[in-house]
Amino acid sequence: MNSKVKGNLSMFSAKVFSGLNENALRYLLPTWMSAYTGVVLRLIFGSLFFWGAGLLSPKKYAKATPKDIVILLIVGMIFVYGYMWTLLEGLSYTTPISSSIFISLQPVFVYIICLCIGTEALSRGKVFGIIIGVGGALLCVLTQHSSDVASDPLKGNMFCLGSAILFASYLVIEKIYLRRLSSATVSKWTFTGGLIAAAISIIFTGWHAPVLHEGLFSTPMLVLLFVLIFPTSLSYLLQDIGLKNLPATVVALYSNLILIVAAIASYILGQDHFSWWQILSIGLMIVSVYLVEIAEAQKNKPEPTAVK
Repeated sequence: MNSKVKGNLSMFSAKVFSGLNENALRYLLPTWMSAYTGVVLRLIFGSLFFWGAGLLSPKKYAKATPKDIVILLIVGMIFVYGYMWTLLEGLSYTTPISSSIFISLQPVFVYIICLCIGTEALSRGKVFGIIIGVGGALLCVLTQHSSDVASDPLKGNMFCLGSAILFASYLVIEKIYLRRLSSATVSKWTFTGGLIAAAISIIFTGWHAPVLHEGLFSTPMLVLLFVLIFPTSLSYLLQDIGLKNLPATVVALYSNLILIVAAIASYILGQDHFSWWQILSIGLMIVSVYLVEIAEAQKNKPEPTAVK
């Protein structure tokens, strides 16, 4: 299979899982589990999954050095734990659609970070796309009010904004290590680092997980199992495949699929109310992604060969 096709198929599947993850987590939070407890559960399952996957990794990849391990653990403690906690905390107060709008800003933050570290050049098309994307996010913040589906949308949206920045930073760092280490190796150490941070936090916040007292085939437990198996584990593995075959900015663009999936599911499940302002915000995000994608395609377009 062509590497680009493989990368795109992996990212498509990963982000469909991530889109449904928004709705699943909103169902669980905060009634069936707290944000802190949810992060611990996700990181325990994810760590076990990636340590198991590490045993099956091809031997062609280099082994992580002690320095690599220390850095990856720190990355996990800051970015993996930080991303998961701010996302779950945000979803406790806002809706899946609003959360997804901010997650869709990941390409913006990836581009800004890459621009700062010198791996991306300044592009007029991308800057214009970023301005439109930020405008769409601001429209969401300024027009959303507290309701029966969002107890404190401003607070929730700010947490979701933080999660987008943290995840974008993680994407950029992970891309560097995936050049020589297997995806399982990178993820098992970053998830372990995240689990260490989560275990420390739960000591101070306490444990709240009524979902674990439900039957295996009850709705809350089935929703939790979906979150643990698909968005938490398989989507990260698929994302790593995408990062190996696609630029980090293109991988980040797939975050907009989360927005589309979460919006459709939210309206069907009654987790959000229809709003023309929200639709306009989603439209601006899609236009933003289109402009950034066009700029990325032009950057990678080969120079025409001179006729001799």
